[in-house]
Amino acid sequence: MRELKLDVKSLYPDLTQTTPYDYSILVDEMPVGGFACESYGVRITSQVTGEQADIPNLTVSISRIDDLMDKLVRNNVSPIHLHDVVEDWL
Repeated sequence: MRELKLDVKSLYPDLTQTTPYDYSILVDEMPVGGFACESYGVRITSQVTGEQADIPNLTVSISRIDDLMDKLVRNNVSPIHLHDVVEDWL
């Protein structure tokens, strides 16, 4: 599994507050029949406490994972709320 950390300050300069969380896209391979495809998940880590939550293999769509990450960052979602937000997103 690979982890792609988002550079929140560069990607979201319009956010007035700095977020205390690191947001990452998880990239893994998921077997599908006789082949494998890339799957994407998310991870949120608190910069203060080190608390971490991740959900792998949410989608195989790059646009869907981008949409989810946008929602997580813009709403400053914490690790403790990640599962609830993703459940609603699905």
